[in-house]
Amino acid sequence: MSISGHLPSAPTNTRDLAATASVAAHWHDEHQVVYASSGVLAVHTDDSRWITPAHRALWIPAGTVHSHRAYGVTRIHLFGFAQELSPLAVSEPTALAVTPLLRELLIAYTELGADRSAPAGQRMRAVLFDQLTLAPERPVRVPAARDPRLAAVCRLLEDDPSDNRSLDALGRVAGASGRTLTRLFRADTGMTFPQWRTQLRLYHALRLLTEGRSVTAVAQSCGFATTSAFIDVFRRSLGHTPGFCLHSGRSQPSG
Repeated sequence: MSISGHLPSAPTNTRDLAATASVAAHWHDEHQVVYASSGVLAVHTDDSRWITPAHRALWIPAGTVHSHRAYGVTRIHLFGFAQELSPLAVSEPTALAVTPLLRELLIAYTELGADRSAPAGQRMRAVLFDQLTLAPERPVRVPAARDPRLAAVCRLLEDDPSDNRSLDALGRVAGASGRTLTRLFRADTGMTFPQWRTQLRLYHALRLLTEGRSVTAVAQSCGFATTSAFIDVFRRSLGHTPGFCLHSGRSQPSG
């Protein structure tokens, strides 16, 4: 990952990104919460990729090198704060479920501008910190592979998430046994192969839904056996159905 620079202070503001726009890799000396109130934002680090639709925010700890990429017209809300103010004891990027109250707080506080230093702004920040401590983790995270054999398998599935070949069959292409790849998946990603493949498929599914694809088409493109199976996995993983997708910067159902 090429690094654009070191920004000591993590900004607190809003920013509009065009579809497919990106922010080059950088890091801060402060913690930051990143939230997309419209569109879908992907956040990349050296170790993993996260994707954050409107029901998710990403906590980025100080010192973490990260970059952003928008899928669909995207409005992001950035909330930066000093390490000593941290309401969460986390040392790695963490995806958080965004409740309706947390959503409105993130939007309102990041749009306050100079008024954030006023007493009302300080009270809002205190409530925002309280809500962050209550937000459960709900990630769509795709950890990166480090072993070259495992990385080759991951690239095959990145190119075609609908590839349903077994790990043994994929291993024959990569020059490794299914048993070896099973061990490498746990060692490199902290996940089993089925868990990693599900996360990859959900990652791609969110991107495709943002483009306005139908739920059925997305299920087929991402390798789910049936549309109902896709809806079930999506709901259990993200807490809502894929019908509530984001398209052209708006949250709307998809058929």
